[in-house]
Amino acid sequence: MNFSCERCPTITMTSVMLRFALRGVIAAKTSIPRLQFVAKSVPSVTSARRYSIAAAASPNPPLEPVVVDRLSGKHDGVVVIRMNRPESKNAISRRMLEMLKCTLANLKYDKQARVVIVKSDAKGAFCTGADLKEVRSLSEEEAPKFVEEIREMIENVAALPMPVIAVIEGFALGGGLEIALACDIRVASTESKIGLVETKIAVIPGAGGTQRLPRMIGTSLAKELIFSGRMISGYEAAKIGLVSYVVEEHAFEKALQIAEEILPRGPFAVKAAKSAIDHGMQIDLTNGLLLEKEYYSMTMQTKDRLEGLKAFLEKRPPAFKGE
Repeated sequence: MNFSCERCPTITMTSVMLRFALRGVIAAKTSIPRLQFVAKSVPSVTSARRYSIAAAASPNPPLEPVVVDRLSGKHDGVVVIRMNRPESKNAISRRMLEMLKCTLANLKYDKQARVVIVKSDAKGAFCTGADLKEVRSLSEEEAPKFVEEIREMIENVAALPMPVIAVIEGFALGGGLEIALACDIRVASTESKIGLVETKIAVIPGAGGTQRLPRMIGTSLAKELIFSGRMISGYEAAKIGLVSYVVEEHAFEKALQIAEEILPRGPFAVKAAKSAIDHGMQIDLTNGLLLEKEYYSMTMQTKDRLEGLKAFLEKRPPAFKGE
């Protein structure tokens, strides 16, 4: 099934943004995403019908580096992004990058997607960053542009309005780890090898690593790991707070368990909570509390809030619609 990427509509400022701009808390150019989303060119696909984005319509389509599943049943609302370049340990090629960008652009406005899981189909690797073989083949003008596009793609992971869970099994290095850092929750296997190794080739992490890692595990430890390029295990990553959970095996199943806990909750409230946390972390506590107040006010105006109260009084599960 073809899945074409369309230009996404421009996001306008919400009432939260306007109020905070007037107060001078956040500059008017800062974008706080609207918490109402319109599904745009996202096909309805069940877990039994895996599709490759832009795959050729032939009996034996070529293996694509990105495959997307839309799950059903008790996991309805879960979308799984599978990276699949086993020959290169999921190093990011131009083709893989374009498919990831297209996938993320469509998911941003997919009202049916409640949780996104990013994982690997390549045994022994989550993602090992940019494909250096391709980078070496690029001109001096093309190489920086390619790296910049990877940076933008990873920012688009962080900008998804719904929770995003990374499943790390095997190597998560350089830009691969930066993809995981841009996710909201990380689950790793004990045998994973995780690191920002860019200093080994005389560059620095350039897709969020120098900013997200210290915010996650503290400045001193982040500096040591980045300066040395040292790889750590999934167990050590959990110990220092880089990943939320570490399991000996079946990391994907653990991610599904987390998704199962999120799916019954009010989808608008979950998105509002994510946005409040992400933007609140960029400002001081006093203004962060004001930001939280604005988002709370938005959730109080939803139909889902009324449904939640009604369901509680009637002692039944709520039927939230994200409205």
